[in-house]
Amino acid sequence: MDDRPDTLGSLRASGWESRTVKEEIREHAIERIRTGKPLFPSVMGYEDTVLPQLEHAVLAGHDVVLLGERGQAKTRIIRGLTELLDEYMPIIAGSEINDDPYNPISKHAKDAIAEHGDDTPIAWVHRDERFGEKLATPDTSIADLIGEVDPIKVAEGRYLSDELTLHYGLVPRTNRGVFAINELPDLAERIQVGLLNVLEERDVQVRGYKVRLPLDVVLVASANPEDYTNRGRMITPLKDRFGAQIRTHYPLEVATEMLIADQEAEIPGLDDDSSSMPVKIPSFMKELISNLSHVARSSSHVNQRSGVSVRLTVSNLETLAAAATRRALLLGESVAVPRVCDLDALISSTAGKVEIESLDEDRDGEVIDHLMRSAVLTTFKDLVSGEGVRQVADSFDEDTVVSTGADVAVADYTALVEREPAFAGPVAELLGDDDSPAAVASAVEFILEGLHLSKRLNKDSMGAKAAYRGR
Repeated sequence: MDDRPDTLGSLRASGWESRTVKEEIREHAIERIRTGKPLFPSVMGYEDTVLPQLEHAVLAGHDVVLLGERGQAKTRIIRGLTELLDEYMPIIAGSEINDDPYNPISKHAKDAIAEHGDDTPIAWVHRDERFGEKLATPDTSIADLIGEVDPIKVAEGRYLSDELTLHYGLVPRTNRGVFAINELPDLAERIQVGLLNVLEERDVQVRGYKVRLPLDVVLVASANPEDYTNRGRMITPLKDRFGAQIRTHYPLEVATEMLIADQEAEIPGLDDDSSSMPVKIPSFMKELISNLSHVARSSSHVNQRSGVSVRLTVSNLETLAAAATRRALLLGESVAVPRVCDLDALISSTAGKVEIESLDEDRDGEVIDHLMRSAVLTTFKDLVSGEGVRQVADSFDEDTVVSTGADVAVADYTALVEREPAFAGPVAELLGDDDSPAAVASAVEFILEGLHLSKRLNKDSMGAKAAYRGR
């Protein structure tokens, strides 16, 4: 920052040129598209659907409404727009609304230039500070968004007619930046009216003052489709002023959901052999967790209007790892690897994130249990070949009983694999080159549960314990 111009004169001498925020975003977007670099690198699953529409909106210079259920990365996309801004932007020093040094709009900036000329001090603002955000709530006021008279400034002796008595709201303070309104339909209709000029005439007006602030703002809003049509509504003139309405969606593929969960989940000790309790999660258990969310999104027992967020997958993955860690600590094991017996822990992390249909309100536990069993069976059918599991099922004679549960040690599972060679093929199919005892134990439990759900083995359950036997 030391070599950046610090006065208006030196800024002009440096050759810096003023451009609108939409021009900034467009130029950086063009550069990324041309070089094959994604505009939103941390957003997955939208490569062929949402992102092309966003690129169209950015290149066209449109304000955007992102329409989608909860947990569809709408806020992440909005906040990611700041990465398409210049890293630093010059403003008139002391300006509350990021005045352009070449085109000042506030009285403070105009007076400063009139007084100091080319010696007017210049400050530099990082792009992270050029983002404003407001969650639309029913109590949001025009003063919050646009501005209001500051009684303290009046008490200091200024006249009410003095523009300097204004306390600017969030929108003017995000001048030359990106302003986001989350859950826009929750904003009272009379407040939505206050945004009309921002989107069309690009200015704001405060109370009875004869002040016009031609703002340079990119306005992006998010909305839930259910709220969009029922609980609240977006007034027609405001909808008309947004250049693009883009529909988001949940991950279309389980593999994408797994990648998002890997990116977002915070799991202490994951793949860290130096940790006091390392955590290893086999890929088939990650797929099981992702399948649980996909099963919930197609279940008639779950209210699909409220959606099933990707946060369910992330929370379940974190909870599964925590349950495995607790079990490993109690058993005195050196590494935590999730098993099927740990799935009961997901009830707490799932119950708050799926809305059960009214007809099933008193059966929450049963519904969640059914969803988990469906996810296990789906994953089992996808990953384990029929011939391998057939041999495992055939190896159970009338006297064969295999016990599983949180109190069964890893050594018991590895001894079972050594005793029953039929397990070797399916275990290797699930784990690949990972032949660690804890991973083998996880695979054995998964195979046994999959065989039971496929109606090839009987199962006797008592809490977290289970006993599998031939049919």
